[in-house]
Amino acid sequence: MAARSVEPTFVEAFTPKLVTVLREGYRVRDFRADVLAGLTVAIVAIPLSMAIAIASGVTPDRGLYTAIIGGFIVSLLGGSRFQIGGPAGAFIVLVATTVGLHGVEGLLLATLIAGVIQLTVGLLRLGTFIKYIPFPVTIGFTAGISVIIFASQLTELLGLTLAGKEPGELIPKLMAIGEALPTINAAAVAVSIPTIGLIVAIRYFRPHWPAMLMSVGVAAVAAWLIGLPVETIGTRFGGIPQTLPAPILPVISLEKIQEVLPAALSFALLGSIESLLSAVVADSMSGQRHRSNCELVAQGIANIASPLFGGFCVTGTIARTATNVRSGAHGPVAGMLHAVFLLLFMLVAAPLASYIPLAALGAVLAVVAWNMAERHAFAMLIRASRSDAVVLLTTFLVVIFRGLMEGILVGFGIGALLFLHRMAQMVEVKNARPLIDEDEGDGVNGNGREAQDVDLATHPDVAVHRISGAFFFGAAANVGTALDGIGDHQKAYVIDFSAVPVIDSSGAATIEGFVHKTHRRGAPVYIAGASPAIRRTLLVHGVKPPYVRFRSDLAEAVKAAHNRVAHNRAAHGKMEQSGIARRDAAAEEEEEEALT
Repeated sequence: MAARSVEPTFVEAFTPKLVTVLREGYRVRDFRADVLAGLTVAIVAIPLSMAIAIASGVTPDRGLYTAIIGGFIVSLLGGSRFQIGGPAGAFIVLVATTVGLHGVEGLLLATLIAGVIQLTVGLLRLGTFIKYIPFPVTIGFTAGISVIIFASQLTELLGLTLAGKEPGELIPKLMAIGEALPTINAAAVAVSIPTIGLIVAIRYFRPHWPAMLMSVGVAAVAAWLIGLPVETIGTRFGGIPQTLPAPILPVISLEKIQEVLPAALSFALLGSIESLLSAVVADSMSGQRHRSNCELVAQGIANIASPLFGGFCVTGTIARTATNVRSGAHGPVAGMLHAVFLLLFMLVAAPLASYIPLAALGAVLAVVAWNMAERHAFAMLIRASRSDAVVLLTTFLVVIFRGLMEGILVGFGIGALLFLHRMAQMVEVKNARPLIDEDEGDGVNGNGREAQDVDLATHPDVAVHRISGAFFFGAAANVGTALDGIGDHQKAYVIDFSAVPVIDSSGAATIEGFVHKTHRRGAPVYIAGASPAIRRTLLVHGVKPPYVRFRSDLAEAVKAAHNRVAHNRAAHGKMEQSGIARRDAAAEEEEEEALT
């Protein structure tokens, strides 16, 4: 019997993860873990927040305001256990465009309106619909943003002096940079290139060290000692204040609201996608489950509060969130402490930031752009299927040459059309069964299998589930929720794919997340009845041995799961078992190699 998910009450759906963590019992060792993780994330966030702010066309202190106010509120009220909020590289293009059109006051108002939109969407429980964005669209617009960010940093990396204001569009920007190449500053290049190299080297040889902060610090000290003629935060912006500004509302009028509303809608949509994607990444790394609508409510409140203190768009940041998880954070307290540590940096060390070369911050964003490109996922989607490749490349090109919003909408539309076309091609006309079946005895069911098949009967340690229907991006979220609801006490899992006619990248990514989660607990997963096309898609997405084992039918998969559980019990001394189970397990491995 298929399990049904119970709709949570309003209080359950919007209870912050901080409350959940405190209810579980928060101990001193948990606090110590959160302090260490929060400090680690703050060290990463210091150069990133300033670099993103400068690339967005505002002063570096506004990046710190965004990380402090927004980061604290996102962790305090959010629905993700490990989410880190702050300024994100994905917003650089949108923020810079908004500043160019409406000024800083227009940016603050657009951010506030975006927060109201996100808050409303979350309270109406519409956050689930954001999960319907196809995986190729997400990778396409992320890769497009990375290209735009890197192009925007060429001026700082090379120390160029442009004849006029730097254009926002990619082609005019590259043409202006090309015309300014004779003004290249050798000192700036001498700072930017070694900074990139140092970041890469530290990440390779000492991956747990704060590569970006250390590299920026070395660049600042070297430029100061040698006296290199490069532009710094102090020379361009006059330094960073040592206190937070008093809260103040931006200028609000009906005419101004109408002007910035398109930007606010873009902020809200992109921020929601980025935040929920970051929360999903944290879930896959930690095995936890976030509350989408609660997370959107927290993002909305953070974006309402951030502009009151001079900050701009707040969203979940994937890189800093992943750093938080890898640093051993226990819960949202780590994110709140990260904001506190950033505030302490402003109070104590803000004058030192004046010596940071802008070429070094450009190097930081160049590395960020390289990491954002999702190169492996991009190449995988190109190989996966023609339809995924079309959606991916269309989104990527539209984002680069038209804009983020256009890219997301066009990619989503093409993805939906191609999926409907694929579903139409799957329709087959066959000899239908009679509307009323003949009466049958109790001994056999409709599948020709005994009604009480001992091998397929429920086993306390083996969970058997069947996925029926087209497994595409629209169903991926529901299937993922159902798989997460199976429970963690089983020793093996069997998933029957015999009734799945087609699967796309989002569905395969959902299965990948599930099998990686069970693999960490040492529970094998068996996939039964998958067609060659479905098996190929799963293999391309990393659903392969040792994370999963394929079997031709359900009975064979269940038998293999039972044998594996028996073998594992014998290996751990939990029960006496004959050598048959061990021989079966060895034969199973040989058969798995042949199948794969």
